[in-house]
Amino acid sequence: MSFSFGFAGADIDAGPGDAAHETQQRQQQQQQQQQQQVPARRADGQAGAFPVPRRRQLAAERHGLRAMLSGLPSRIAYDTLDVTLDDGQVVALPRRELWDVRVQLMAEDDGGRDGDGDGDGLRDGLGDRDVKTGVYEGGFKSWESSVDLVKVLATHSHPASWACKSARIIEVSARARARARTSKQGTCMHSSLTNLPCTKLGCGTALPSLAMFRWIMALEPLPDRRQVSFILADYNPSVLQLVTLPNLILTWALYHRQRIPVLQDAFSLPGELELTPIVLETFETYLSTHGIQLSFLSGGWSPDFVQLLYQEPGPCNDDSSASEASPVTMLLGAETIYSPFALQAFAEMVLSVLHREKSMFSAHASAWIAAKRLYFGVGGSLDDFVDRIEARGVTVSTVREETDGVRRGVVRCVLPQPT
Repeated sequence: MSFSFGFAGADIDAGPGDAAHETQQRQQQQQQQQQQQVPARRADGQAGAFPVPRRRQLAAERHGLRAMLSGLPSRIAYDTLDVTLDDGQVVALPRRELWDVRVQLMAEDDGGRDGDGDGDGLRDGLGDRDVKTGVYEGGFKSWESSVDLVKVLATHSHPASWACKSARIIEVSARARARARTSKQGTCMHSSLTNLPCTKLGCGTALPSLAMFRWIMALEPLPDRRQVSFILADYNPSVLQLVTLPNLILTWALYHRQRIPVLQDAFSLPGELELTPIVLETFETYLSTHGIQLSFLSGGWSPDFVQLLYQEPGPCNDDSSASEASPVTMLLGAETIYSPFALQAFAEMVLSVLHREKSMFSAHASAWIAAKRLYFGVGGSLDDFVDRIEARGVTVSTVREETDGVRRGVVRCVLPQPT
């Protein structure tokens, strides 16, 4: 089943008029090439993001940063999304251009790298579909609830407010992700500033994680900082490879382009970043020397996924952090509950993470969930999620409501404190 939500403004990807220099012409050329070269395929029998009859769910899997860096192209094209925060400040978040993703996919097809045919399912996300159930779940698009979540984080949990207290950020932004080559849809769950894990479940373009990453970089040098660990996850490893990791690199490179000479050369062409070996090496070195850890997980939301998450190396999973102050754990999610299947799986994931954080690390854990009040014709809603999770003993408070256009909200979920 495939469909478009038809929400005005639901997809905030830049239109043709917003692209820099020759982006519009290049995108049109690539779309024409794609129509000529890519045949349509049925998705029957393929693995899906959520439990769907006759579709198997993909297993959880870990992906190392070094291996993912080795799979990047020599250059990537990008644009930026300017998010105006509630205090009037603007944060510019870079996103890899979708036409550039198409080019890479077609090049890999021509080179025989997409032998299992899953790339055709991934291309559903590069057209006009919002969702294709069990095949593509919206991971290439930037959704407005992700922007709502960025604004909430800036106001309620900016990294500057963490001081030196350990923290974990578990983020789940944007719908479940696209299905591609060695398809796995995942959930991103882990990050830490002064032992802060940032987990993004179904991260896709990863706008909230990009904002947190940028704000963390702006805090340096931070006294007594231990480690910042981002664990980004998506159902499909190709989404992590094609958009999530490139967007993180772009965020780092744009922030430091005036400070690091090699980056000035890498930005020699407008709207493009050259990913030379020295640029990637400098990126790795920066992460290491500043105590920032990036990890990537793919696969469906399941008990096995949660288990893999807590096997992931990180400050709060390290015995050395046992003597530190209780960490602050944040699970961030946006546009993850648009279907009943997604809502049920995601609610169980949230509950599992909150309980594990509390029992394993005595963490002050919270989940920040952004979504539309109702997904017409699809079956999911923010109110349904709140009802389900409150019935399991979680305390929920509304921290943001949007009434202009499609009604949306952001809620904060916490386990009750013992009396």
